[in-house]
Amino acid sequence: MKRGFYTIMSAQFFSSLADNALFVGAVQLLRSSGAPEWQQAALVPMFALFYVVLAPFVGAFADAMPKGKVMFISNTIKVVGCLLMLFGTHPLMAYAIVGLGAAAYSPAKYGILTELLPASQLVKANGWIEGLTIASIILGVLLGGQLVSPMISSALLSFDFPFITTSIDTAPEAAIGILIFVYLAAAWFNTRIPETGVSMRPMPKNLMSLLPDFWTCNTKLWNDKLGQISLSTTTLFWGVSGNLRYIVLAWAAAALGYSVTQASALVGVVAIGTAVGAVAASLRMRLEHAVKLMPLGIGMGLLVILLNFIDNVWVAAPFLILLGGLGGFLVVPMNALLQHRGHNLMGAGRSIAVQNFNEQACILGLGGMYALSTSMGLSAFGAISAFGIVVAGFMWIIKRWHERNVRDHADEVNHLLDVARNDNLHG
Repeated sequence: MKRGFYTIMSAQFFSSLADNALFVGAVQLLRSSGAPEWQQAALVPMFALFYVVLAPFVGAFADAMPKGKVMFISNTIKVVGCLLMLFGTHPLMAYAIVGLGAAAYSPAKYGILTELLPASQLVKANGWIEGLTIASIILGVLLGGQLVSPMISSALLSFDFPFITTSIDTAPEAAIGILIFVYLAAAWFNTRIPETGVSMRPMPKNLMSLLPDFWTCNTKLWNDKLGQISLSTTTLFWGVSGNLRYIVLAWAAAALGYSVTQASALVGVVAIGTAVGAVAASLRMRLEHAVKLMPLGIGMGLLVILLNFIDNVWVAAPFLILLGGLGGFLVVPMNALLQHRGHNLMGAGRSIAVQNFNEQACILGLGGMYALSTSMGLSAFGAISAFGIVVAGFMWIIKRWHERNVRDHADEVNHLLDVARNDNLHG
């Protein structure tokens, strides 16, 4: 790997670490203020909101300037969101601002991989960056849980800055204050990311012209016989996984009687499995073999349903590791294949923006349905059953879709697979 790749990984690690710790802090902030359950569930779709609304613009923004600079600006927006949450803005609104920063960050983070590396290294690169991202999720959720724990929060609140008086007087506020410095560390790494030498594509003067351009890019990826399969798979996976992060917190409280600090450790356990699966896929899988992994998605959905029958943490922990492992092994090759097709069809930043639009729209839709269902009395157990059925059912449909493509469009599919096998081909 080129040296700049490791700087990108470092920047991504700290930014994602803070994102996930902040999620736990926001949940605790809402709980401690007596907010209804549906508002806690709504944190997930609120984070996804700007991914969907700004999708036509952030891809072009990422392609218009060096991607390290884009990532720096995005981290600055995340810091603003933290400050708003810290000083009285409703957590749902402030967390949406953090989501705005993340929406702008993502096309640059993934798009720079296709600028920096050849196709043969994309699965390996995705394995490392997804593995590191999952590690940051593990540590971020654990960090957030520990920062709001009574022991650490009391130590933070007892510390006084000389000559400075702040309004920070609760555990989640103290946690958020610490996380601002983590975002600043990520911003420093952003400034060290090298330029790749790829030509920039200037933003048009009329931003509304990006809407038909984005729609064209979206249509191209959905019409591509490999792009449509990888896009539908990653859309489903991240749509469910994004909401499962909160559902595991709710399930741990209902099934095990866990606090936020204890439940956050179980979210980290899922992420451990995903990291193992991601690294295993990066070592064993090739780009052209990604489409063979769809049965793992069906199995993952069925395993989610079995979570309802577990009420012992010693059974739950290895089960959640297995669940995460299947997901990690599936999504890394699919993600790399999707990036490869998008880069060939329309350019790195725009393809990632299309990917984010679809994935975050799925998170937004499923999260909105879950928040609404929670307000109407749906239990965590019911939500887990519904999500498991959705995963298994839709993965079966996607599998049948690919089988039809292989049967009815064999020449096109084989050509695209040949492109994936060869660094020097484009198509």
